[in-house]
Amino acid sequence: MANDPAPMSAGFHPLVVIPVFDHEHAIATMVEGVLATGTPCLLVDDGSGEACARELDRLAALHAPRVRLLRLPVNQGKGGAVLAGFRDAGIHGHSHVLQIDADGQHDPADIPRFLADAQAHPDDVVCGVPLYDASVPKGRLYGRYLTHVWVWINTLSFGIRDSMCGFRVYPLPPVLRLIDEETIGRRMDFDVEVLVRLFWRNIAVRNLPTRVTYPLDGVSHFDVWRDNVRISRMHTRLFFGMLRRLPRLLVRRARVAAA
Repeated sequence: MANDPAPMSAGFHPLVVIPVFDHEHAIATMVEGVLATGTPCLLVDDGSGEACARELDRLAALHAPRVRLLRLPVNQGKGGAVLAGFRDAGIHGHSHVLQIDADGQHDPADIPRFLADAQAHPDDVVCGVPLYDASVPKGRLYGRYLTHVWVWINTLSFGIRDSMCGFRVYPLPPVLRLIDEETIGRRMDFDVEVLVRLFWRNIAVRNLPTRVTYPLDGVSHFDVWRDNVRISRMHTRLFFGMLRRLPRLLVRRARVAAA
């Protein structure tokens, strides 16, 4: 069956991390979907309101020890919540983190497929490539293409097919090194920036299609003005970072072309 848990090798210890901010209506369905795959789960409460906090407490108590709860005292943004999840996963001895959003956009039944690919390629990032249905807002869909173009420029590669999908598996050791050594955007700029900076560190990206719908509970925390400004600044930072790395990226591109 599609949601049967994948057999895990001795050195492969994945953890599903779900950043949560006021998604009290969708999070129980997501947790149930994750647990159906047999994978442990960490809920990161990113300063949610009282209703969501109560629901997270309920889920953590109901499903302990398979579900743990990490509570951040103030909202740090999606990236800040995932970064906190990375560090918690490292403390608890996990080798990989599967990041999935709380709002029901992503299909948890795809988790075994993503983890199987990560287990077969444990040094790589496995990144979702969205397959949208009719629920996707056209403005969001078209806006993604501009980010795709900037990512292709900043990596000199088409290797990252979609840098904004929040459904992906990270190998934890290189991610922890990265976040110890560099500053990563902590809000909606996080997904793009962490992927580009890992690519710059020679972490390969594997692209897997996954179904995406918008969203189960009708709640989106994307602020059109502030987050687009934040993302634009992030692309500018990455562009100048790419210029500093240009010789090395050109050599890498030539090697790929020759392979």
